[in-house]
Amino acid sequence: MNIITEKEINSPKGNKIRLLKAENPTGKTGETILMIGVFHGDEPEGEYLIDNLIKDIGENPGLIGDNRLLIIPCLNPDGKLQNIRGNSNGIDLNRNFPTQNRRKCDQDGDYNCGEEPASEVETMFIIDIVKEYEPARILAFHSPYKVVNYDGPADKIAENMSKLNGYPVQVDIGYPTPGSFGTYAGKERNIPIITLELPGTGNVETMWTENRKALHYFISC
Repeated sequence: MNIITEKEINSPKGNKIRLLKAENPTGKTGETILMIGVFHGDEPEGEYLIDNLIKDIGENPGLIGDNRLLIIPCLNPDGKLQNIRGNSNGIDLNRNFPTQNRRKCDQDGDYNCGEEPASEVETMFIIDIVKEYEPARILAFHSPYKVVNYDGPADKIAENMSKLNGYPVQVDIGYPTPGSFGTYAGKERNIPIITLELPGTGNVETMWTENRKALHYFISC
């Protein structure tokens, strides 16, 4: 199966942010699924799992069935290169969405939401993708809590993923997240969205082993 680059933009520092697409040329219309890695630059584990998932799909195209899978392996390459939470402008991308619960924030803190909603090119990239492709469900990778968190009508998906990876389901992450992608897509647009919180420490190969079946399930559920 060919996994192609569907779209590509430059980060503020000129690094590439790619939207990849995998779909079987069956002629049948399935669902569109979106996966996003590295919202936060100091949480790179999701990209490793995505890379392994891409290899699985290449070896077994039947994993996606008639669906279309859209993947952003790394949304925040600038932050990843600097090992910082925010992007190169110091903005927490997961607080930068135009949600009803967005509020003013500490411009100098780790959760800097930006002076205006959707001020960052990375945020607008996601917003445009959601509007254009209308995904049936979304999965975003984060760390370090080792839980399956969800927004929108994703409770059954979260429970089934939990059975496969052994991570507990946690509806509330435990602190306010104004301007988050989960609120934007899940709560306000009713798209089932899973936030897969990986462990903050440990071997990424173990994380892949733990989550492989859960990710396969998410594609086809």
